[in-house]
Amino acid sequence: MASTPPIPAVTEIDLTPFADIVDNARTDHEQGLTTGLVATSNDGQPDLALKGSLMVWDKDHLAWWERSKRETLAALAVNPRVAILVRNPTRERRALRFYGTAQVVEDPDLRERVWDRVRQVEKDTDKEKRGVAVIVRVDRVRAGPFDIQRR
Repeated sequence: MASTPPIPAVTEIDLTPFADIVDNARTDHEQGLTTGLVATSNDGQPDLALKGSLMVWDKDHLAWWERSKRETLAALAVNPRVAILVRNPTRERRALRFYGTAQVVEDPDLRERVWDRVRQVEKDTDKEKRGVAVIVRVDRVRAGPFDIQRR
């Protein structure tokens, strides 16, 4: 009988090891199946949206360029808590889930810095740069059935 794999130790939040997985999810496969998926909740009703611009911003934060400015943005105004699913089998066999609190960026310099890091394939869908930057402070990361990082 095979033994059960050990449960990984939970470490402090440090998203930098996930940068290649998250930042390239949109471009590793030209299919939406590997793009970051953000779940929000507005009035208790969950909503899902693909975010091809999702990126690891720094060791504590994820970011994306919100170009549609519809349901996701409305939900964040009511409840900033988000769950983000990233599946990029080219770089990681497990799906990663990130949980945290999102904030729309008001500072024009920070907004520009997020835009500068957005992949060109996503910039091409917002040539007039009408979207907004969103940054998420991540409190918990799961891989498969396990918490692997937590604040």
